[in-house]
Amino acid sequence: MTTRSLTRRMALAAGAAFPFAPALLATPTRAEAPLMGPAFPAFHRFTLGAFEVTTLLAGARLNETPRETFGLNAPEGEFEALSEAHFLPADRAQNFFTPVVVNTGAEVVLFDTGLAADAITGVLAQAGFTPDQIDVVVLTHMHGDHIGGLMTEAGPTFANARYVTGAVEHNHWSAAGNEGFDKNVRPLSDKTSFVDDGGTAAAGITAKAAFGHSPGHMAWHLESDGKRLMLTADTANHYVWSLARPDWEVRFDSDKPAAAAARKEVFGMIAADRIPFVGYHMPFPAVGYVEPNAEGGFRYVPASYQMMI
Repeated sequence: MTTRSLTRRMALAAGAAFPFAPALLATPTRAEAPLMGPAFPAFHRFTLGAFEVTTLLAGARLNETPRETFGLNAPEGEFEALSEAHFLPADRAQNFFTPVVVNTGAEVVLFDTGLAADAITGVLAQAGFTPDQIDVVVLTHMHGDHIGGLMTEAGPTFANARYVTGAVEHNHWSAAGNEGFDKNVRPLSDKTSFVDDGGTAAAGITAKAAFGHSPGHMAWHLESDGKRLMLTADTANHYVWSLARPDWEVRFDSDKPAAAAARKEVFGMIAADRIPFVGYHMPFPAVGYVEPNAEGGFRYVPASYQMMI
């Protein structure tokens, strides 16, 4: 092996080839931009046959005590084990609030209104909609995070809209003496149509009874040009703790056995027919599929590019 020594000529050549090397080595790089924190897109849009569907992120909230909400009847240790198996912490959860806009080509239909008028109008604006463009507002049920955006201080948020909701749900809350219902929903009763299972909100948009989370909770089936989508609202409130174990009780389900039966029926149909769904509290953009698991529940499969092609 031949060893070469560094000659004066070689040193000069190296200096000519890399004239800025000393400066680069002497100047450390620094990140000047401040950290901005986690962020989510405000909306997600795809086509369904001749329909255009837009999911809206109207809010997100950290739940620091999920064990007080989900899996109330889970055997000791199983909640933690299931969480770990799905790479989730058992002591924290992120909750999402996802209204949906469906443009049928004839009407613009909004499903649920989030927690507050400024939140829903703000995210609608980011998605390219104004409140006066909404022709129909469908209320899946009367919980505050679904009816909170119906009213502003000046009056109805969606002044040009007609309203559709389940008859059983409306009848229950109209007699319940509920402040949120009385403030946000009751003033709109004259403009509201009441439907039962199988009723329609617009062409291609059909109600599916999913009672249990609330007394008359409704899911909605969309179909256009042979393409189908379920809007499951709060039939399942978490993609693991409600879907993988549909029998696990959820604090906010008014009739817990009925809610569990609705989860099995609705998601059993979604799995059997291999159609996508949008869940109000699923991880945003809240679009996915399910398949049966070995325990009698379902595995959630987030949509990727299926809705784009």
